[in-house]
Amino acid sequence: MDVEFADDNLDRLETDARYSAGFDQAIVKGFRRRMQNIRAATDERDLYAIKGNRFEKLKGTRSGQCSLMVTGNWRLIVELKSSPNKGTIVRIIEIVDYH
Repeated sequence: MDVEFADDNLDRLETDARYSAGFDQAIVKGFRRRMQNIRAATDERDLYAIKGNRFEKLKGTRSGQCSLMVTGNWRLIVELKSSPNKGTIVRIIEIVDYH
């Protein structure tokens, strides 16, 4: 799937090995692992299939967004958008302490 970022810091966090964006190293490692899963996925079903992702659609004020487990209470918040030319685009919104 194609990926776009709502925050330039998250884009850099994925590609710059020395950049932590202020997150603990375990969170950075989990984020990069989830990004590999997202980039390797062909569609939403692939994200559901990996149980460690704990991929789920959110409700309430986060309706239209989904989350994937990064580590512990930390979640990666994403939005899935359809594009006629590119298929599904995953927009990376933020990493949050969800609980």
